[in-house]
Amino acid sequence: MTIYWTAGGTALLRTVGGRFEDAATSGGSAVVALGLATAGAKVLAALLALALVQPWGQRLPRRAVTVAAAAAGVVLSLYGGALVVVGALVLAGAIEPAGAVDRTALRWHVGLWDLWFLAWGLLLLLAVWARRTRANSSTRPTRPVRKAQ
Repeated sequence: MTIYWTAGGTALLRTVGGRFEDAATSGGSAVVALGLATAGAKVLAALLALALVQPWGQRLPRRAVTVAAAAAGVVLSLYGGALVVVGALVLAGAIEPAGAVDRTALRWHVGLWDLWFLAWGLLLLLAVWARRTRANSSTRPTRPVRKAQ
């Protein structure tokens, strides 16, 4: 969606709301540069996730990939989780914001956009855990099997 919106697409842009919607509709070279940088970061994060589970990822420095993926997973989980919780509290009326709220966009953020970041972060952490579990099980010494006498 980031690349689509950066290229000028407008479908679902209303669901994002706020400054992002305003920037995307106004365009300009700075907005395009920001959109491309954001899309690039998302592609790198996707490649990082794949490096954890694909055979070609074994050729990369194990510790660097694991630490980077764990850090990204924590950041994405906290970011998405905080936005989902706060957004849900605003929608429920438990938090009253000082300014105006685009409730349509906020519902989309709570139910999809921010929830997507939370899910992405949690799945990335799950992939880190799976990689570490696989590594630990392959490095454990095996006990010789005793034959019954």
